[in-house]
Amino acid sequence: MNARGEIRAEASAEVGTQGQGTIWGVGLGPGDPDLMSVRADRLLRKAGHVAYFRKAGRPGQARRIVEGMLRPDVIEIAMEYPVTTEIPLTDPRYNALLSAFYEGCTAKLRALSEAGHEVLVLAEGDPFFYGSFMHLFTRLKGHAPLQVIPAIPGMAAAWCATGLPITWGDDVMSTLMGTLPEAELVRQMRNADALVIMKIGRNIDKVRRALRAAGRFEEAWLVEHAAMPGQSVQRLSEAEGRVTPYFSIVLVHGQGRRP
Repeated sequence: MNARGEIRAEASAEVGTQGQGTIWGVGLGPGDPDLMSVRADRLLRKAGHVAYFRKAGRPGQARRIVEGMLRPDVIEIAMEYPVTTEIPLTDPRYNALLSAFYEGCTAKLRALSEAGHEVLVLAEGDPFFYGSFMHLFTRLKGHAPLQVIPAIPGMAAAWCATGLPITWGDDVMSTLMGTLPEAELVRQMRNADALVIMKIGRNIDKVRRALRAAGRFEEAWLVEHAAMPGQSVQRLSEAEGRVTPYFSIVLVHGQGRRP
């Protein structure tokens, strides 16, 4: 730790960033603090500055995961999304609002780095797997020293919760977003042996229709809040008509080659 009581970077700074504090993308895993890496745990308990994303008015899932782990004097930086599900992804305003939001977050983190502060950016699951941290990483690269701590992705906790292996032998697994157009979901579902479908929430009815059209509905499982409080696991066919939370994953297990 340095004179400010913060973490020393564990790798050399990038060219042109000497003397700056490192921005860390810290993967927290699927939700249970016990599933976090030892390295992430160690960094969190020493951190002087911690940043995390959240929906306005909410504490944030990432912040909930690290409750009780942070120093009493830690400086918290809550980055509140300007929009989540209020307008469609296809609306031009969606990308414009988020782009401006990420630019603002990047400027704040870069200023802290230039002042010599280390900042941990919390990421649910793995930082480089469909996470918001990636949008900061690409904007900060070349302007601040960066480090990424990998983690167990949420989908791994989900398929383990079903008690069934997700892939066998030569199975091909596709990871799909429920936000995809229905026709594209159907096409991808037909072409893969195992399926992981994320970003369910309000897309659940579309996902159900696509699974039926692809002939995969009866094989599908619904896992809500995997490795989090309130975890629920059931066949998707048993959750007919149910509205699911954002932190839900639909799975179809592969049945491929095995000895």
